[in-house]
Amino acid sequence: MTGQETRIVLASSSPRRRELLSALGVAFEVLPPAVEEQPLPGETPAAFALRAAREKAEAARQRLDAADRRPVLIIAADTVVVSEGRILGKPADADEAVSMLRSLSGREHVVITGVYILLLRNGRIEREELYSVRTVVLFRELDDNEIRAYVSTGEPLDKAGAYAAQGIGRSLIRRVEGSYTNVVGLPLAEVAQSLKRFGIPFLTGFKPVSQ
Repeated sequence: MTGQETRIVLASSSPRRRELLSALGVAFEVLPPAVEEQPLPGETPAAFALRAAREKAEAARQRLDAADRRPVLIIAADTVVVSEGRILGKPADADEAVSMLRSLSGREHVVITGVYILLLRNGRIEREELYSVRTVVLFRELDDNEIRAYVSTGEPLDKAGAYAAQGIGRSLIRRVEGSYTNVVGLPLAEVAQSLKRFGIPFLTGFKPVSQ
């Protein structure tokens, strides 16, 4: 099997994940999953992220064209922000965003991404990998004026934990321990290693720079 023979599908509606996967120089298509998972009672954040990634991949799998006989590699991920053991989802409104940011101010929190990658051949799973990646993020001390100013930009309102590490929200972060791209939504180093194990070439889709 070669990478050229394999159809690569990203099971995500996140523009951040699309941008990150593009950085690996692989050609892929996007099949946004129509699933919005919620944690089960007693489910740990890591277990929830892994389950959600699996269900996104399965939703994308159900949308594949059965007539297309090419091998298919599906990449799915789900990212959760965890503070004091509690999962912080997307804020319902500006007030909840302010509350979340107050709770993160001056403190460490954890970002966990569950990743599920599977290779399908003739509709059957030939190989699969399921893992989670953990990053610790420390916010600087934030005052209410800057919290409200940030929320007024609208950026936090559709982001888990009420901030975007790749956007204006990067100014809130004092320190990142671990994968920065994991905080954005896809741990690129780990995904690159997975592609190698699956035999998928990457960094090949860029035009060489003339010397």
